[in-house]
Amino acid sequence: MKKSHLVAALLAVFTLIPSLQAQSLVTIETVTVGDAGNAADTNGLGAVADVFAMGKYEVTIGQYTTFLNSVASVTSASYVVNLWNTNMATDLNVAGISRSGSGSEGSPYIYSGLGSGNRPIAYVSWFSAARFANWMNNGATNGASTETGAYTLNGATNGIILKNPGAAWFIPSGDQWYKAAFYKGGGTNAGYWDYPTQSDTTPGNVVGGVSNQANFTNNLGEFSVTQSTNYSPSQNYLTEVGAFSSSAGFYGTFDQGGNVMEWNDAVVDTNQRGVRGGAYDYGSDHLQSDFAGGVSLNPVQEFDDVGFRVATVPEPSTYALLLLAGAGWLLCQRRKVKL
Repeated sequence: MKKSHLVAALLAVFTLIPSLQAQSLVTIETVTVGDAGNAADTNGLGAVADVFAMGKYEVTIGQYTTFLNSVASVTSASYVVNLWNTNMATDLNVAGISRSGSGSEGSPYIYSGLGSGNRPIAYVSWFSAARFANWMNNGATNGASTETGAYTLNGATNGIILKNPGAAWFIPSGDQWYKAAFYKGGGTNAGYWDYPTQSDTTPGNVVGGVSNQANFTNNLGEFSVTQSTNYSPSQNYLTEVGAFSSSAGFYGTFDQGGNVMEWNDAVVDTNQRGVRGGAYDYGSDHLQSDFAGGVSLNPVQEFDDVGFRVATVPEPSTYALLLLAGAGWLLCQRRKVKL
C-alpha cells in the first residue's frame, strides 16, 4: 500500500468520527497541554502525569446561554433553575443573560444573551460549572444530563464532590490549571513563568495585540476596558475571550490572567474549591503564580468576577475507531487488497 493511500484512509476515519456522535450544541476549542510528567513548581503545584486538553478560552456567555436553553427551559428543579443567577441580567458590569417565561410547558424559560456572547460567563458556582461539564460529558445535546457523567451530583447543591474516573469533560484540577497557565513547556523540567502571559514581568492592561497584557486593574487603578479610574455601574468591564491576542500562555490558553477568576477542582481546607487567575476588578498580584491569598471559595458561591473553563481527554470511542482503522489496514495488507 502506498503511503498516500494510507493517509487517505486514516483521514476518512477521522472524517467519520464526528458523524458517529450526536451533534453537540456547543463546541469548546481546546489546546493540548503536553510535556507529561513535568516537575512541579517550587510551591508544589503544576505537576501533571498525563497529556490533557484545556479550554483555549473561558466558557462564554453564548455557550452558557445555549446550555441553559438546553437543560433549564422546562423545569421546577431548583438545582437546574438556579443555574441562572438574576445578576447575570441585572449586573451591567458583567451582563450577561436574561430570562423570560415561567419554566412550564406552556411558558418555558427562554434565555437570551445580552451584548457580546464572546465575553466570559460570571455568577456561576462550582456546582454550575460541574453541571456544564456533565452536560458536555454527555454530548452537549438537548436535554443531556447535568447530574451524572464527570460528577455524580443527583441534585446536590453543596459539599465536596470529586470527579469520576473516566470523565471526558471536567473542571481542570488545580495542577492542570496551574500548568496550562504558567509552565514554560518544551520539556519536563522547563520551569514556570510568574504570569500566565509567558512573562516574569507584570503585564499591562491594554486591550489588543500588544504582548504581555491582561484584563485587570493596573497599579494606577485603571480598568482595562476604559483605561480610566472612574467606576461606572453601567459599564461592562469584561473583554471578549482572546481579546489580548498576543498574550497567550505557552500552550495557547488565553485569559488565565484577568477577565474573570476561574474555578478549578482543587479541594482547599476540606470544604472549599480552588479559584485562580485574577479578574477585571483585581490588581496584578492576583495574576501571579505565587499568589496565595483568596484562591479558594465555598463551591456554592457566585460572584461577578468568577467564571470557569473546562478541560478534556480524548474519548475512548475515538481510540477504538483508530484501532479499528489500523486493524482494517493490516487486514488489507495481508490480503494484498489495493485501496
